[in-house]
Order: sequence, then structure tokens, then C-alpha cells
Amino acid sequence: MDRAVEAFIRIALIAVLVAWCFEIVRPFLVPFLWAVIITIGLYPGYLRLTHQLQGRRVLAAVIMTLLSFLLLLVPAILLSASLVGEIHHIINLLMHESFKIPPLPEAVTQWPLIGDDLDRIWTDGTENIKSLLTELQPEISVAVHWTLGVAGGAGIGLIHIIIAILIAGFLLANAEAGQRASELFARRIASERGLEFATLAGATIRSVTRGILGVALIQSLLAGLGWLAIGVPAAGLWALVALLLCIVQIGLLPITIAMLVYAFFHLGTLAFIAFLVWSLFVYSLEHILKPILLGRGVDVPMAVVFVGAIGGFLSAGIIGLFVGAVILVLGYKLFLVWLHDHFDRSAKPASSSTESDPAS
Repeated sequence: MDRAVEAFIRIALIAVLVAWCFEIVRPFLVPFLWAVIITIGLYPGYLRLTHQLQGRRVLAAVIMTLLSFLLLLVPAILLSASLVGEIHHIINLLMHESFKIPPLPEAVTQWPLIGDDLDRIWTDGTENIKSLLTELQPEISVAVHWTLGVAGGAGIGLIHIIIAILIAGFLLANAEAGQRASELFARRIASERGLEFATLAGATIRSVTRGILGVALIQSLLAGLGWLAIGVPAAGLWALVALLLCIVQIGLLPITIAMLVYAFFHLGTLAFIAFLVWSLFVYSLEHILKPILLGRGVDVPMAVVFVGAIGGFLSAGIIGLFVGAVILVLGYKLFLVWLHDHFDRSAKPASSSTESDPAS
């Protein structure tokens, strides 16, 4: 009884200590997870850069951090400036009453149930935009609050990414110590197979980073810069929508068709042909890069990585892309280990009995 009480007290103290530590680091958990993902994704490039710099690890980490900031912030600032400028332009139009709503097509007014209401609201809007805004104020308030919530979430996410890049730079500068610590932890958890699972987890994160998020980011940035070049309204917002569509594997096709229709009516022939070629090039990157990068370096079927990434994204957001893929790949490998071990144990008695039988 004394030993049981003593063991209970020790376990309780350890549990309280772990819970307290978790509560302290909880605000930094998401940036730290992103930092680990960014570090694993950048590590091969960091090794090559370190070799070229003759072993200067800190300088290589600083250069990789600055490059990450440039790749993230420069396109984000350009597209955000475009979005803010379009919003400011719309507000000016509404304030000076220079914004006119075209008449509603007659075919729409004939729609059952909603045609008359649409015609009334649309007519009020064409005659007096202020009265229409006053009538639709509750719906506009809900839309504004939702938009502000989305914008706030995106802003917090951007701050997390900035902090994560800084942490990733520190982790890259101390990559060897971090690798030894992760190997020790993996061996402590799963003995000799722990190192195999740790290597597999790193390869999975790199695969998802390049094959899903990397391709989506490249496509959305290139597409957004193309839309910005031809003067598409709110190009930054459309680039964000394109990024989400690429991440959930819907792809750029719906939004590309819409942009081509816009370009057809607003650009000259030569400019439209150039934009068409650019759009086809950006759209084809998915079919060129993803088969090459997704699953590269991971000794599991590509479908397992893909299902884990998409399922994780649907259940836990962008961070779930990596967590879902890693968990499903590790679960798949554990299942194979269990299956092969069971098969080997069942096969050994049969082989030994066959060897001992002289007739065989």
C-alpha cells in the first residue's frame, strides 16, 4: 500500500508538471510546429548552402531565413496592396454616389418565388444606392463581420508564419543538435525502429511541403502576379482563393476560366493570348510538379500521403496537411510491421518442420 501511494503521488506530480509546462508553451505551440515543418523542408537546401559556404552554419541559416521572408512577404505585400486598393476604390465610389448598378435582365425578373423581390431590390439599388444599403444593413453587417474574422485569422496566421520562420532559422543553425535529440527521443519511444520512423516522418513532411503546399503556393503566387499584371480587381483576394482551392485539390481550373473570360472582354488580342499562355503554364505546373514531388523520398504509396494530407487539412486546417500525412504514413508503416512480424512468426514453425522431415 505504501508503494502504491508513493507511485500515485509521483505520477500525479509528473502529470501536474506536464500539464503546467503545456499550459506555458501552448501559445507558442502552433508557431513551433510550423517552425519544425519549415526547418525539415529547408534542411536539404541548408545542407547544400552550408557546404558551399565551407561549413558556416550560422551564415547559411541567416541566408535561408532571409530567403524565406522574401519568398513569403514580397508576394503577400504586393497582393495585399492590390486588395486594399480595390476596397478603397469601391468605398470611394459608394461615398461619391458614382457607382451605378446596371438594370436587371428581364429573364431574371420572371424567376418564380424570388423574381419579384430581386427586381424590387435591384430597382431600388439602381435608383438610390443609399436606400439599398440601408435596407440590406443586417446582411451587410454579417458579411462585414465574417470578412473581418477571416482577415483577422489570416493576419494571425501570417504572424505565426513570421515567428515560425525566425524559430526555423534558429533551429537550422542548431540542426545537428536537434537531429541528435530527435533520434534519441525516437529510440527511447520505439527502440531501434524509432530511427526509421523518425526518418520517415521527416521525409513525409518534406514530401507534403513540396508536393502539396509548395505546388499550391507556387501556382497561386504566379497566378496572382499574372492577374495583378492585367489589372484584375482584388487580385490579392483571388490569389488567396486560388491558394485554398489548390490546397484542397480542387485546382485552379474554375478560377482560371473566370479570369480568361474577364481578360477576353478587357484585353486586346495580343495581351489576351499572352495571358492565355501564362494561365495554361501556371495550370500545368500541378500536373508536372506534383507527381515528381509528392511521395518523393517516402517508401509508401503516394495515395497514403495524399489521403493523409487532405484528410488532415479537412479536419485540422493547414497544419493538418502535415500532421495528417505524418500520422497516416506512420500508422501505415506500423501496420506493415505488425503484419510482417506476424507472418514471419507463423512462417518459422512451418519452415522448421519442413527441414526436420527427411521425406521432404
